[in-house]
Amino acid sequence: MRTVLIIVLVAVVVAIGAFAFGLVDINQTRSGQLPEVAVQGGQTPAFDVKTADVDVGTKTESIDVPKVAVGTQEEEVKVPTVNVNKPE
Repeated sequence: MRTVLIIVLVAVVVAIGAFAFGLVDINQTRSGQLPEVAVQGGQTPAFDVKTADVDVGTKTESIDVPKVAVGTQEEEVKVPTVNVNKPE
């Protein structure tokens, strides 16, 4: 029970962070309309959702890698990269 509560809390914090940093932009494109009393018709609201483009890749950089022998040796390794382009 406690784990589920923590997961829900983390999900809410991530969603709030996405909106706060402009990674998600939601614009309502059509207003909602209540259905008739006879429960016929009606219209759900439509939304135009624009999310950020996230590019994940690698690039080669030189870093010091410890060796079992005395000292270190510089090697080129691939490190992850992330580029975020906010929606216009």
